[in-house]
Amino acid sequence: MENRDLELGDMENMIQERAYLFLRRVLEQEQKSLNEPITPPIYMVPRTLRDLSPHSFSPRMVSIGPLHRDDENVQAFERQKVTYLIKLMNHITSSTPEIIMNSCMEKVYASMEKIKACYVWTRIYNDFEIAEMMVMDACFILGFIYLIFQLNLADIFAEDVVCDLVLLENQIPFFFLEEIFKCTIAELMPNTSLVKFMYPVLSILNLFDSDVGLNILENISIDDTHHILSLLHECYKPQTGYIFRKEFSITRSHSAVDLDKAGVSFKPNRYQTWVLGMEMEFPCFLWSWCKCTLRMPIFYVSNSTELILRNLIAYEQESMQTQNYITSYAYVINMLVNTQDDVAKLVDSEVLINVMGSNENAANMINNICKEVPLVNSLYRQQWRALDRYYNRYYNRYWPKHIGWMRRTYFSSPWNIIALVVGSIIFALTIVQTIFTVGD
Repeated sequence: MENRDLELGDMENMIQERAYLFLRRVLEQEQKSLNEPITPPIYMVPRTLRDLSPHSFSPRMVSIGPLHRDDENVQAFERQKVTYLIKLMNHITSSTPEIIMNSCMEKVYASMEKIKACYVWTRIYNDFEIAEMMVMDACFILGFIYLIFQLNLADIFAEDVVCDLVLLENQIPFFFLEEIFKCTIAELMPNTSLVKFMYPVLSILNLFDSDVGLNILENISIDDTHHILSLLHECYKPQTGYIFRKEFSITRSHSAVDLDKAGVSFKPNRYQTWVLGMEMEFPCFLWSWCKCTLRMPIFYVSNSTELILRNLIAYEQESMQTQNYITSYAYVINMLVNTQDDVAKLVDSEVLINVMGSNENAANMINNICKEVPLVNSLYRQQWRALDRYYNRYYNRYWPKHIGWMRRTYFSSPWNIIALVVGSIIFALTIVQTIFTVGD
């Protein structure tokens, strides 16, 4: 019995010691995290999102960084990377390629540990391999942008390359791209920052027909930018002055056609200070024939829209340091679009520009964009709640519903209005004639 008590006592002491050591290790790690800034990683796309649309997350032409370096479809472009690097070096006449390359290598080795911390490594590389990879990819990105958009060099694959540069898993750290920029492009364009240098790429990738977001580039800090995709996301952040409340997710769906029947019109929000801003405008009088208006950003739908949207949404889902700007908008546009008729209504209202080829294709893309995306605290909860109240108040009552029907039937076009007026005049003249005939 005594031996058993000793054994139990030894076990308790061992547990206490282990618990103490574990707690001390946790506290040391916490202190280390507080003392050393956390480098934002290059996130991996969740499998649930990747399985829905694999082509939206894998590079078609060029790999950037280590995560897709071994993909078969990007191997042929590796020679093009070398070509762009050499052309970039040759344009810098203020120094020799050897000196420039030495400077780039010094930059990468000085930041090696910080660079390593940015990735979830799926394969082991030594420092020399990582250094060559980082310098090659950074010089390619900068050389590509300089030669294509500054010197107007023709490249039939330019649009595909630009799309590859925005993929979540196809990134290099922006702080390192800035270092290589100083060694190269800054020698050619001394009055240009890296952020401004990226403007042509961001213009191609912009999802909305507005320059509002791109105009804030000069206020974007390198410290707040993780990579090129992160830079594009920064363009969709509101300027100071916007206050967002923690709201529940939007769950009730009204399509564009349904809302139009209820007397809601859609108009572009052309004068907003936030590119994603939405505003509700209501009629002044309760029974006014004026429509309730939802002012929205002008959404540009092209063949690359799905790719850009999915990567921005994946970035918001994985990063704990960003708000759900794009995800909130995606949920709203998904609510508004059920069929191609809804797309047609938004196109007619000039809040959607569709160059995909058909409204059905656009509707299918929009319908699928939020699948497997968790519900978020929507930034448009207040606007949607007001829209929902209007819908219930006006559409479900007798007179507003019939006024809406009359508006669609008789006042939807100038010809309908003319026909109604002419018909009313003929009807009135017929009644007058009948009265005089009876009087005689």
